Amino acid sequence: MKTRSIGETEVSAIGLGAMPMSVAGHMPDEAQSIRTIHAALDAGVTLIDTADAYTPSHDLVGHNERLVAKALASWGGDTGGVLVATKGGHTRTPGGGWDVDGRPEYLAEACDRSLKALNVDVIGLYQHHRPDPAVPYEETIGALRDLLDAGKIRMAGISNANPDQIRLARDILGGRLAAVQNEYSPRFRSSEPEVDLCEEFGVAFLPWSPLGGISSAGRLGSGHAGFARVAEQRGVSPQQVCLAWELARSPVMIPIPGASRPESILDSAAAAGLVLTEEELALLG
Repeated sequence: MKTRSIGETEVSAIGLGAMPMSVAGHMPDEAQSIRTIHAALDAGVTLIDTADAYTPSHDLVGHNERLVAKALASWGGDTGGVLVATKGGHTRTPGGGWDVDGRPEYLAEACDRSLKALNVDVIGLYQHHRPDPAVPYEETIGALRDLLDAGKIRMAGISNANPDQIRLARDILGGRLAAVQNEYSPRFRSSEPEVDLCEEFGVAFLPWSPLGGISSAGRLGSGHAGFARVAEQRGVSPQQVCLAWELARSPVMIPIPGASRPESILDSAAAAGLVLTEEELALLG
């Protein structure tokens, strides 16, 4: 599979977003989730994105991280080249809700918990999940810097950040900002400035929900006629066309489509080999 870079680490051009395996409104099928991760690894996917907040309920924090760790431990291949990216700072509340906690002490605790859940000594890429309006951003990113300096994480990233926050994080981290993870898809293009800034800085941009989200990915072709048209002409799925379009958008773009079935990630992974023509890209806008 084609590769792209996060920091000095080469990863597959298409990653796997593991969120749907744990956030589905019910306890997911663990065996199917593990088969999905194994299918991704077999297809050459070397980037898996998770988070401590990806869990069926607030009392199972780290569920998705533990699932990823179990899948990696049970895969028959060499996992030495697999980068697991996780996140902290987003929290779950009773009843299935979400909250944020950007306090430095909380981020330190969350990182320690993620180290244990992933069963690793160092986290490959640790990302601050979402800004907390109650905590100065520079304090939260300072905690991320401290985790880097302590050797608990190898690379640092941020998520759901605007251009000013990207610049601030890069400055506080001493140029060691490796990745930005924001929402980006055909229906959500307001992160264009962040993509351009990441390209300027040489920082990887990991679009979450690159197919439009769990509830919209299957309808991508019907909601965006150009993608359906190109897909029909190429004999591939609209989802593949969408991911190839994102790869063409910038050399720092590394889509992380979510999947809970082997068939889904195999179709997504194939997008790494789909090169769209200038005419097709013009049609897609």
